[in-house]
Amino acid sequence: MTANRTAAIPDTVSAEDAELIARFLDQLWLEKDVSKHTLSAYGTDLRHFARFTQSRDISLLQVDAPLVNAYLAHRYDRQLAARSNARLLSSLRRFYRYYHQQGQLALNPLSEVLNPKAGHSLPKSLSETDVEALLQAPDITEAIQFRDKAMLELLYGCGLRVTELVNLRMTQLQLDPGVVRVLGKGRKERLVPMGEEAVHWIARYLREARPDLLGQDRDVVFPSSRQQQMTRQTFWHRIKHYAKVAGIDATLSPHTLRHAFATHLLNHGADLRIVQVLLGHSDLSTTQIYTHVAQARLQRLHQLHHPRA
Repeated sequence: MTANRTAAIPDTVSAEDAELIARFLDQLWLEKDVSKHTLSAYGTDLRHFARFTQSRDISLLQVDAPLVNAYLAHRYDRQLAARSNARLLSSLRRFYRYYHQQGQLALNPLSEVLNPKAGHSLPKSLSETDVEALLQAPDITEAIQFRDKAMLELLYGCGLRVTELVNLRMTQLQLDPGVVRVLGKGRKERLVPMGEEAVHWIARYLREARPDLLGQDRDVVFPSSRQQQMTRQTFWHRIKHYAKVAGIDATLSPHTLRHAFATHLLNHGADLRIVQVLLGHSDLSTTQIYTHVAQARLQRLHQLHHPRA
Protein backbone atom coordinates (compact mmCIF):
# COMPACT_ATOMS: atom_id res chain seq x y z
CA MET A 1 0.00 0.00 0.00
CA THR A 2 2.80 2.42 0.85
CA ALA A 3 4.42 1.99 -2.54
CA ASN A 4 1.26 3.25 -4.23
CA ARG A 5 1.00 6.46 -2.23
CA THR A 6 2.52 8.51 -5.04
CA ALA A 7 0.14 7.13 -7.70
CA ALA A 8 -1.53 9.79 -9.85
CA ILE A 9 -5.02 10.70 -8.67
CA PRO A 10 -7.56 11.19 -11.50
CA ASP A 11 -9.51 14.41 -11.93
CA THR A 12 -12.90 12.74 -12.24
CA VAL A 13 -14.91 10.01 -10.52
CA SER A 14 -15.94 6.86 -12.39
CA ALA A 15 -19.56 6.60 -13.45
CA GLU A 16 -20.07 3.60 -11.13
CA ASP A 17 -18.76 5.42 -8.04
CA ALA A 18 -20.55 8.65 -8.97
CA GLU A 19 -23.84 6.71 -9.07
CA LEU A 20 -23.12 5.15 -5.63
CA ILE A 21 -22.42 8.59 -4.14
CA ALA A 22 -25.51 10.16 -5.72
CA ARG A 23 -27.77 7.33 -4.50
CA PHE A 24 -26.39 7.64 -0.96
CA LEU A 25 -26.87 11.43 -0.89
CA ASP A 26 -30.42 11.13 -2.24
CA GLN A 27 -31.28 8.60 0.44
CA LEU A 28 -29.66 10.73 3.13
CA TRP A 29 -31.70 13.74 2.02
CA LEU A 30 -34.94 11.76 2.01
CA GLU A 31 -34.45 10.00 5.34
CA LYS A 32 -32.48 12.46 7.45
CA ASP A 33 -33.59 15.80 6.01
CA VAL A 34 -30.03 17.09 6.32
CA SER A 35 -28.99 20.57 5.24
CA LYS A 36 -27.72 21.41 1.76
CA HIS A 37 -24.38 22.38 3.32
CA THR A 38 -23.97 18.94 4.94
CA LEU A 39 -24.95 17.14 1.74
CA SER A 40 -22.45 19.23 -0.23
CA ALA A 41 -19.67 18.49 2.30
CA TYR A 42 -20.40 14.75 2.25
CA GLY A 43 -20.43 14.74 -1.54
CA THR A 44 -17.10 16.56 -1.72
CA ASP A 45 -15.47 14.17 0.79
CA LEU A 46 -16.75 11.07 -0.99
CA ARG A 47 -15.70 12.26 -4.44
CA HIS A 48 -12.17 13.03 -3.20
CA PHE A 49 -11.97 9.58 -1.65
CA ALA A 50 -13.36 7.93 -4.82
CA ARG A 51 -10.69 9.59 -6.94
CA PHE A 52 -8.06 8.29 -4.52
CA THR A 53 -9.41 4.71 -4.71
CA GLN A 54 -9.52 4.92 -8.50
CA SER A 55 -5.81 5.65 -8.51
CA ARG A 56 -5.43 2.18 -6.95
CA ASP A 57 -7.86 0.63 -9.48
CA ILE A 58 -10.35 -0.01 -6.68
CA SER A 59 -14.02 0.96 -6.68
CA LEU A 60 -15.76 2.33 -3.60
CA LEU A 61 -17.42 -0.99 -2.76
CA GLN A 62 -14.06 -2.82 -2.86
CA VAL A 63 -12.43 -0.64 -0.18
CA ASP A 64 -10.87 -2.16 2.93
CA ALA A 65 -9.60 -0.61 6.19
CA PRO A 66 -5.91 -0.45 5.11
CA LEU A 67 -6.90 1.59 2.05
CA VAL A 68 -8.83 4.04 4.24
CA ASN A 69 -5.77 4.39 6.49
CA ALA A 70 -3.60 4.91 3.41
CA TYR A 71 -5.91 7.75 2.37
CA LEU A 72 -5.64 9.30 5.82
CA ALA A 73 -1.84 9.06 5.52
CA HIS A 74 -2.07 10.75 2.12
CA ARG A 75 -4.07 13.58 3.65
CA TYR A 76 -1.56 13.81 6.50
CA ASP A 77 1.27 14.18 3.97
CA ARG A 78 -0.66 17.10 2.49
CA GLN A 79 -0.91 18.60 6.02
CA LEU A 80 -4.71 18.70 6.00
CA ALA A 81 -6.30 19.58 9.33
CA ALA A 82 -7.19 16.84 11.81
CA ARG A 83 -10.70 18.27 12.08
CA SER A 84 -11.10 17.95 8.32
CA ASN A 85 -10.03 14.30 8.55
CA ALA A 86 -12.58 13.74 11.30
CA ARG A 87 -15.34 15.13 9.07
CA LEU A 88 -14.15 12.93 6.20
CA LEU A 89 -14.38 9.83 8.39
CA SER A 90 -17.89 10.82 9.42
CA SER A 91 -18.85 10.96 5.72
CA LEU A 92 -17.25 7.59 5.01
CA ARG A 93 -18.84 5.95 8.04
CA ARG A 94 -22.33 6.96 6.98
CA PHE A 95 -21.68 5.99 3.37
CA TYR A 96 -20.41 2.52 4.15
CA ARG A 97 -22.97 1.90 6.90
CA TYR A 98 -25.69 2.62 4.34
CA TYR A 99 -24.36 0.16 1.75
CA HIS A 100 -23.63 -2.45 4.42
CA GLN A 101 -27.25 -2.21 5.58
CA GLN A 102 -28.38 -2.45 1.94
CA GLY A 103 -26.59 -5.80 1.68
CA GLN A 104 -24.09 -4.61 -0.93
CA LEU A 105 -21.15 -5.05 1.45
CA ALA A 106 -20.39 -8.17 3.48
CA LEU A 107 -18.17 -6.15 5.82
CA ASN A 108 -18.11 -2.44 6.66
CA PRO A 109 -14.47 -1.36 6.03
CA LEU A 110 -14.83 1.57 8.46
CA SER A 111 -15.52 -0.74 11.41
CA GLU A 112 -11.75 -1.24 11.80
CA VAL A 113 -10.76 2.41 11.35
CA LEU A 114 -10.27 4.55 14.45
CA ASN A 115 -11.14 8.23 14.62
CA PRO A 116 -8.03 10.44 14.87
CA LYS A 117 -7.93 12.94 17.72
CA ALA A 118 -8.94 16.34 16.42
CA GLY A 119 -6.75 18.04 19.01
CA HIS A 120 -6.70 21.69 19.97
CA SER A 121 -5.78 24.42 17.56
CA LEU A 122 -2.77 26.43 18.61
CA PRO A 123 -3.86 29.71 20.16
CA LYS A 124 -2.68 32.84 18.42
CA SER A 125 -0.13 34.85 20.36
CA LEU A 126 2.18 37.82 19.91
CA SER A 127 5.91 38.20 20.30
CA GLU A 128 7.17 40.20 23.27
CA THR A 129 8.24 42.94 20.85
CA ASP A 130 4.74 43.16 19.36
CA VAL A 131 3.16 43.23 22.82
CA GLU A 132 5.42 46.09 23.83
CA ALA A 133 4.45 48.01 20.69
CA LEU A 134 0.77 47.40 21.40
CA LEU A 135 1.09 48.61 24.98
CA GLN A 136 2.79 51.79 23.81
CA ALA A 137 0.15 52.59 21.16
CA PRO A 138 -2.42 54.53 23.27
CA ASP A 139 -1.94 58.30 23.66
CA ILE A 140 -2.21 58.77 27.42
CA THR A 141 -2.80 62.52 27.09
CA GLU A 142 -6.46 61.58 26.39
CA ALA A 143 -8.55 60.08 29.20
CA ILE A 144 -10.10 57.38 26.99
CA GLN A 145 -6.74 56.26 25.67
CA PHE A 146 -5.24 56.38 29.17
CA ARG A 147 -8.03 54.00 30.19
CA ASP A 148 -7.17 51.74 27.26
CA LYS A 149 -3.49 51.79 28.20
CA ALA A 150 -4.35 50.65 31.74
CA MET A 151 -6.67 47.96 30.39
CA LEU A 152 -4.04 46.59 28.01
CA GLU A 153 -1.43 46.53 30.78
CA LEU A 154 -3.80 44.66 33.10
CA LEU A 155 -4.96 42.29 30.36
CA TYR A 156 -1.41 41.28 29.48
CA GLY A 157 -0.02 41.51 33.02
CA CYS A 158 -2.67 39.18 34.48
CA GLY A 159 -3.79 37.04 31.54
CA LEU A 160 -7.43 38.00 32.03
CA ARG A 161 -10.27 37.15 29.70
CA VAL A 162 -11.70 40.28 28.06
CA THR A 163 -15.04 39.65 29.77
CA GLU A 164 -13.30 39.48 33.15
CA LEU A 165 -11.54 42.75 32.40
CA VAL A 166 -14.58 44.81 31.39
CA ASN A 167 -16.60 43.45 34.33
CA LEU A 168 -14.03 44.50 36.95
CA ARG A 169 -15.32 46.47 39.93
CA MET A 170 -13.25 48.66 42.23
CA THR A 171 -13.69 46.21 45.11
CA GLN A 172 -11.77 43.60 43.10
CA LEU A 173 -8.57 45.70 42.90
CA GLN A 174 -6.00 45.57 45.69
CA LEU A 175 -3.15 47.82 44.61
CA ASP A 176 -1.16 47.62 47.84
CA PRO A 177 -0.47 43.88 47.69
CA GLY A 178 -0.73 44.14 43.89
CA VAL A 179 -3.44 41.56 43.21
CA VAL A 180 -6.77 41.50 41.42
CA ARG A 181 -9.65 39.27 42.49
CA VAL A 182 -11.13 37.84 39.32
CA LEU A 183 -14.53 36.24 38.86
CA GLY A 184 -14.06 33.77 36.03
CA LYS A 185 -16.27 31.22 34.33
CA GLY A 186 -18.90 29.73 36.62
CA ARG A 187 -18.34 32.63 39.04
CA LYS A 188 -15.15 30.92 40.18
CA GLU A 189 -12.89 33.34 42.03
CA ARG A 190 -9.12 33.53 41.72
CA LEU A 191 -6.44 35.96 42.92
CA VAL A 192 -3.97 37.04 40.25
CA PRO A 193 -0.81 39.10 40.89
CA MET A 194 -0.67 42.24 38.78
CA GLY A 195 3.02 42.92 38.43
CA GLU A 196 4.74 46.26 38.96
CA GLU A 197 3.96 47.72 35.52
CA ALA A 198 0.25 46.92 35.73
CA VAL A 199 0.02 48.32 39.29
CA HIS A 200 1.84 51.48 38.18
CA TRP A 201 -0.47 52.15 35.24
CA ILE A 202 -3.68 51.23 37.07
CA ALA A 203 -2.75 53.55 39.94
CA ARG A 204 -2.02 56.41 37.54
CA TYR A 205 -5.20 55.76 35.56
CA LEU A 206 -7.36 55.78 38.72
CA ARG A 207 -5.79 59.04 39.79
CA GLU A 208 -5.41 60.92 36.49
CA ALA A 209 -8.02 59.68 34.00
CA ARG A 210 -10.85 57.68 35.57
CA PRO A 211 -12.46 60.66 37.38
CA ASP A 212 -13.13 62.25 33.96
CA LEU A 213 -14.94 59.13 32.73
CA LEU A 214 -17.16 58.31 35.70
CA GLY A 215 -20.92 58.34 35.45
CA GLN A 216 -23.60 56.99 37.79
CA ASP A 217 -21.96 53.56 38.07
CA ARG A 218 -19.00 54.65 40.17
CA ASP A 219 -17.82 51.13 41.01
CA VAL A 220 -16.91 50.05 37.48
CA VAL A 221 -13.13 50.20 36.98
CA PHE A 222 -13.15 50.92 33.25
CA PRO A 223 -16.22 52.96 32.22
CA SER A 224 -17.04 53.43 28.56
CA SER A 225 -17.20 56.76 26.74
CA ARG A 226 -20.90 56.75 27.67
CA GLN A 227 -19.95 56.54 31.36
CA GLN A 228 -21.26 53.02 31.83
CA GLN A 229 -19.80 49.51 31.84
CA MET A 230 -17.99 48.74 28.62
CA THR A 231 -18.89 45.73 26.47
CA ARG A 232 -16.29 43.15 25.47
CA GLN A 233 -17.04 43.93 21.80
CA THR A 234 -16.18 47.59 22.33
CA PHE A 235 -12.83 46.80 23.89
CA TRP A 236 -12.09 44.23 21.20
CA HIS A 237 -12.49 46.99 18.60
CA ARG A 238 -10.11 49.14 20.67
CA ILE A 239 -7.49 46.36 20.64
CA LYS A 240 -7.71 46.07 16.85
CA HIS A 241 -7.36 49.85 16.55
CA TYR A 242 -4.17 49.91 18.63
CA ALA A 243 -2.76 46.91 16.76
CA LYS A 244 -3.16 48.93 13.57
CA VAL A 245 -1.53 51.97 15.19
CA ALA A 246 1.38 49.78 16.34
CA GLY A 247 1.82 48.29 12.86
CA ILE A 248 1.08 44.74 14.00
CA ASP A 249 0.14 42.56 11.04
CA ALA A 250 -0.60 39.37 12.99
CA THR A 251 -4.19 38.12 13.08
CA LEU A 252 -5.59 38.91 16.52
CA SER A 253 -8.39 37.43 18.59
CA PRO A 254 -10.00 38.74 21.79
CA HIS A 255 -7.78 36.29 23.71
CA THR A 256 -4.50 37.22 21.97
CA LEU A 257 -2.99 39.02 24.99
CA ARG A 258 -4.17 36.23 27.31
CA HIS A 259 -2.36 33.71 25.14
CA ALA A 260 0.69 35.97 25.01
CA PHE A 261 0.64 36.13 28.83
CA ALA A 262 0.72 32.32 29.09
CA THR A 263 3.27 31.85 26.31
CA HIS A 264 5.70 34.44 27.63
CA LEU A 265 5.46 33.08 31.19
CA LEU A 266 6.41 29.62 29.96
CA ASN A 267 9.18 31.06 27.80
CA HIS A 268 10.69 32.56 30.95
CA GLY A 269 10.53 29.35 32.94
CA ALA A 270 7.09 29.28 34.61
CA ASP A 271 5.62 25.92 35.55
CA LEU A 272 2.59 24.79 33.53
CA ARG A 273 0.50 24.25 36.68
CA ILE A 274 1.20 27.80 37.84
CA VAL A 275 0.00 29.08 34.47
CA GLN A 276 -3.11 26.91 34.87
CA VAL A 277 -3.95 28.61 38.18
CA LEU A 278 -3.28 32.10 36.83
CA LEU A 279 -5.48 31.53 33.77
CA GLY A 280 -8.27 30.07 35.89
CA HIS A 281 -8.38 26.72 34.07
CA SER A 282 -10.13 24.11 36.19
CA ASP A 283 -8.45 21.28 34.26
CA LEU A 284 -4.76 21.09 33.37
CA SER A 285 -5.70 19.53 30.02
CA THR A 286 -7.02 22.95 28.94
CA THR A 287 -3.67 24.56 29.72
CA GLN A 288 -1.77 21.82 27.89
CA ILE A 289 -2.34 23.58 24.57
CA TYR A 290 0.71 25.58 25.69
CA THR A 291 2.97 22.55 26.21
CA HIS A 292 4.56 23.21 22.81
CA VAL A 293 6.06 26.33 24.38
CA ALA A 294 7.48 24.48 27.37
CA GLN A 295 8.84 21.72 25.14
CA ALA A 296 10.53 24.21 22.82
CA ARG A 297 12.12 25.96 25.79
CA LEU A 298 13.39 22.67 27.22
CA GLN A 299 14.84 21.76 23.85
CA ARG A 300 16.71 25.07 23.66
CA LEU A 301 18.05 24.60 27.20
CA HIS A 302 19.16 21.08 26.37
CA GLN A 303 20.99 22.23 23.24
CA LEU A 304 22.60 25.07 25.15
CA HIS A 305 23.79 23.19 28.21
CA HIS A 306 24.09 19.47 27.46
CA PRO A 307 27.68 18.45 26.56
CA ARG A 308 26.46 16.13 23.79
CA ALA A 309 23.64 18.28 22.45
